[in-house]
Amino acid sequence: MAEHRHWQEIVGLRTVAELNTAVREGHATDIINVVEALQERRIAAVADEITRRGSRLVLLAGPSSSGKTTTCKRLAVQLAACGLRPRMISMDNYFVDREHTPRDAKGEYDFECLGAVDVPFFNEQLTAILAGQCVELPRYDFQSGHRHPSGQQMELAAKDVLIIEGIHALNPDLTPEIPADTKFQLYVSALTTIQLDEHHRISTSDNRLLRRIIRDKKFRGYSAEETIRRWPSVRAGEEKWIFPFQENCDRMINSALLYELAVLRGYVMPLLEQVPEAAPEYAEALRLRQLVGFFEPISDKQIPPVSLLREFLGGSSFHY
Repeated sequence: MAEHRHWQEIVGLRTVAELNTAVREGHATDIINVVEALQERRIAAVADEITRRGSRLVLLAGPSSSGKTTTCKRLAVQLAACGLRPRMISMDNYFVDREHTPRDAKGEYDFECLGAVDVPFFNEQLTAILAGQCVELPRYDFQSGHRHPSGQQMELAAKDVLIIEGIHALNPDLTPEIPADTKFQLYVSALTTIQLDEHHRISTSDNRLLRRIIRDKKFRGYSAEETIRRWPSVRAGEEKWIFPFQENCDRMINSALLYELAVLRGYVMPLLEQVPEAAPEYAEALRLRQLVGFFEPISDKQIPPVSLLREFLGGSSFHY
């Protein structure tokens, strides 16, 4: 976060007011291009380090809506540029069937807990893959809540690097049989660095919640009301299952983009406005509307197809 703020001071974009002024003066495209290039340089630096170490297993974790999947795919591109062949596995495909998902204290499905993952099955497949065996990977259908065979075969060759992405990837209980010194552990977090003004910061949790509201509606069919209702459970799960292991990482990548809340505004505002006034979630929806309302809107037309934001908005050149 300190690194990002130092960069923002250099370019003179520390606060929302300064960003809004730059946008009104026609510099939105320049800002987007520089911010995207900066993030690409950081991902490339991680790929160089993995290559130097000769790591064959990369564990990539982060909280909900931190952009793990796109970071994983962009890292794979950089590893390929280093002469390696990246192979990717998403932990999302190892969820237990929904009816077997543990429930929290309120009786809601606890998708954030390690028990929501079929850990024995995952370790069975991971051990086989690292031993040079060929396995068929699963695919989880979020609409039906069930796991199915994907038809995709996985077998590691000499130049292959296996990247495993998921919220629990840094939890030692997920890969107890794998020696720690053979893993390269990467943590992705959306550490929002732009401030409302000189004295008020923007919550990094709000940044991720806005991303999730858009993604849940577009790709999972959930309303903003439903996503806001689940968010406290998500946050509680992160405190218990994700944040305690973030210091295990070898490197951290900040996925928050300086300009993104200005782009998210146009997508999330209509969704937040649909939350009924009588709903318990209305007050939170109104607060979020006020937050994004501070930003001068930026069109998504100039956002490149490999941008992390495309994971939430759509239009990505990556297949999810």
